[in-house]
This record gives sequence, C-alpha cells and structure tokens, in this order.
Amino acid sequence: MDGKLAVIGLGSVGSMALWQASRLTDSVVGFEAHSPGHARSAAGGDTRLFRMLYRGRPDYYPILQHSRDLWAELEAETGQDILTRCGGLSIGTVDGPYIPALLETTRINMADHRILSRQEMAERYPQHNLRADDIAVYDPNAGVLRTDRAVTAAVAAAQANGATVLTNTPITGIRETDDGAVVTSGDKSWTFERVIVASGGWSQRLMPEYLKAHTETRRIFLSWFVARDASEFTPDKFPIFSRINEDRSMYGAPTVDGVTVKATLDGRGAGTPDPDRVPRELTTAEITETIETVSEFFPGLIPTIVRSDAFPDLFTRDRNPLLGWLSGSSRIYSATGFSGGGFKNATGYGHIAACEALGKQSLEGLEFVRPERFKAS
Repeated sequence: MDGKLAVIGLGSVGSMALWQASRLTDSVVGFEAHSPGHARSAAGGDTRLFRMLYRGRPDYYPILQHSRDLWAELEAETGQDILTRCGGLSIGTVDGPYIPALLETTRINMADHRILSRQEMAERYPQHNLRADDIAVYDPNAGVLRTDRAVTAAVAAAQANGATVLTNTPITGIRETDDGAVVTSGDKSWTFERVIVASGGWSQRLMPEYLKAHTETRRIFLSWFVARDASEFTPDKFPIFSRINEDRSMYGAPTVDGVTVKATLDGRGAGTPDPDRVPRELTTAEITETIETVSEFFPGLIPTIVRSDAFPDLFTRDRNPLLGWLSGSSRIYSATGFSGGGFKNATGYGHIAACEALGKQSLEGLEFVRPERFKAS
C-alpha cells in the first residue's frame, strides 16, 4: 500500500477533502493534474458566493451550516482571509418564480433573513436599479469567498499535517482489486485502500458508464466590469447578489481589487465535450446579453466587459452532487458533480467525503446526493 487514501483532483472540493483527511490520517496522498488553484479549474475566477438563503431542497441547509463553521476553521488554521462576510441579496419579482420559492425554503430552515422593499433597497443599496415590482431578501450570513486563496490554503494545511501532494500528475485510470485500488498515471501506479475522485469537469473519465449517462461537463463563464465609483462597490457597501427576473438573471460580488466588479449572467452554462478545450472567449450573444443586463441592473457600472473567462464543471441530471461510494462494495468514493454551485459548500463536502472514505461518521440525510440514485434509472 502507498497509503490509506488517495484524493484525485485538488480543486474546489478535492483540496478540502485532502485537508480534512489529513486531520484524520497522515497516510493520504493528493494527485493534481496541474497545480492546486490552476486557472483552468472550476475554482477559477477569484471569487464565489457564500450564502445561507437559496431556493430548493431544505436538505442543503445542514451542509451550509457545517461549511460556514469549517471556512472559519480553515481561516484560523492557515491565517488566511478567505470568507469576507458582507451579507447577500436575493432580488426578484415579489410574486415571480424566484423570491416566493426562496422564502419558502428559508422559512423551512428558519434561516436568518430580512425582506427589503423596493424603497428600502433604494435607501440602503442604491447601486441596484430595481423594477417596480421587485423586492429583495437580505442574508446577514452571506459573503464572498476567495477561491484561489481557499484552495491553496487547504492544500498547504494538509501538507503541514503530513499529507503528500503530487502535482502535474494526471490520473488516467483507477482499478479495484481485492486488497485496494490501483491508481495509474501514464506508466506509474500506486495502490491505496480507498480513493476519492474529486476531479470536477474531468471526472467523467474515471466514472462507470451508468454515471456518464447522467452527467455532463458544462462551460461556466464569468464577466467583470469597471465601476464608475469603486468605493460604492466595496464589500462594506455592496453585498453579494443573485437577481432573477423572468427575462433577465445575474449574480455577482463586490470588488476585491478596488476596480472591477463581478457581474455574470446566471444559468447560462452550455455543454462542452472536452474540459481541456473549453472556449474561453464569450460569444457575441453572451456579450450582448451581459451588457444589456448590466446596463439595466447597475447604472454605476460602465457597460463594457473588461475581463471574462470560462471554466469547466460537471453537472448532474438533477443538479445534485455525486457524493458517496460508486457501489455498495466499492473502494472508490465520488465527490464531484456539483453543477456550478459547489464552492460555497466545498469545506462541508470535503469533510463528508474524507470522513466517509476513512470510515468515519458524517452528516445524516444525504440520500439525495448518493451516486446510486442513478443506478436504477
């Protein structure tokens, strides 16, 4: 055996799984095809949103609570500022498809929140140009995550705990034996008791066929704009936001460089057959819609895209993660398929994966993320 546990992919969730595993054993090895925090992974783009309010399954809330605590632990352990707690805004039509659904989930979870009228928004957050029937829901526990800093901090913390990290080592295969799992990279191989696959948009290459049919690598693009007055878009004045109207939708974060503001169209990911060849340039249609949306939503941003980029991520058919063993007797644990929304819960997902892969107890109520849900369909 070359170790108790291998973690394949040290991006958003793999880095956190390595960090959490290193707290439980000094016999863990992380494999990264490039380097942790590299610019082509789904962690690219500087920032991601952290929020406790969302629409959808209430089952995510315990993971969010756990993730919030673990982000604080990672900051304390590494001395890095990773989560800037600036609050968050969810904006939409008062009786539209977004806000009522978000409030229903919020009430079930009894999450802290405050409803802001259009007039209150104009007074508190004049950067937003709301429509006549828009309202907002304020999340006091939301904030902006520094992605590159988080990934590299988690990997460094794992190494300080005794973990081994092999960079520029793309994994080309995993084979189970009676005694363990053999991991190969070209002509090299290693044997471990258990393996976590956390390679994001590249995970399909290491999946059984039944999961490939229920997953798709998709391209996620991001865009940034220069503020006319950057002091109005700092974290203390401009919370993260998610805005969904019937005809337009956008999310974004405050400036972290003192100049640019992230404002990106929501839900526009398109399938991409090869994660190594994701088109990085925005199409004419993407540019046009982005600029039109920013022009309406944010008069304080100059309506010219000054920076854009695109990244691959693995989406599942039901948009819920693949978190669990690939089969009842498998030595291979899946931690992927986060469908463009995994970073806020990366610490929680990493903790779950590390604990379960090493035979420790984790959270309950996770049936909705288990890979086996697709086996019978």
